[in-house]
Amino acid sequence: MLNELSSTDSDSEYCKYWVEWFTYAEGNEYFCDVDEEYILDRFNLTNLSNDVPNYLQALEMITDRLPEKALSNEEREQVERSARYLYGLIHARYIITTQGLKKMLDKFKRGDFGRCPRVYCHQNPLLPVGITDVPSQKGVKLYCCRCEDIYNPKSRRHNMIDGAFFGTSFPHMLLQVYPALKPAPSEQRYVPRIFGFKLNAIAELHRWQDEQREEQKKRLGISSTT
Repeated sequence: MLNELSSTDSDSEYCKYWVEWFTYAEGNEYFCDVDEEYILDRFNLTNLSNDVPNYLQALEMITDRLPEKALSNEEREQVERSARYLYGLIHARYIITTQGLKKMLDKFKRGDFGRCPRVYCHQNPLLPVGITDVPSQKGVKLYCCRCEDIYNPKSRRHNMIDGAFFGTSFPHMLLQVYPALKPAPSEQRYVPRIFGFKLNAIAELHRWQDEQREEQKKRLGISSTT
């Protein structure tokens, strides 16, 4: 499932807070840490309670307010899944705020999201993007602001991240707020050739040859069907 985000028990041994543990877990490198003040402001969470099972307990887990012995192991696993899902939905809203954009800008500059595989983009850094805002539909993609195209993440773990946890607007909003980040479009294009000739040039040559052949037949009075 797209909302089954990465988590390992070993990571929790080194992290005091849930959000810290989550963002440091292997496979969650695309996520930034959402400020607790943002999470605790119920206005920012409007309507999310309708979409997330065990919403209140998941919110308590994210904000480190869930008692350790309040749940059985099975119940805790269910709440953990809900917490990861809820955090992803909150994250999509947070990263288009002023503070969220700043945090994602830092990750972009470090190349945390990878670099464009297109040769003529010269390793331009990528940005995560969803191709739909509806959760559990499509995995996250990576957008290159030089060639303005999207790519699949290289890692299988990253391919499993729900694209709705970043949304369709984030990279474009970041480039609107920080226009200096957007490089000039790449004017270089790969041109297919056969023996040094461009394929479109060869096609044009063939058409010209056919036309000349038909003209020659007309002058000689030869039928085109012969």
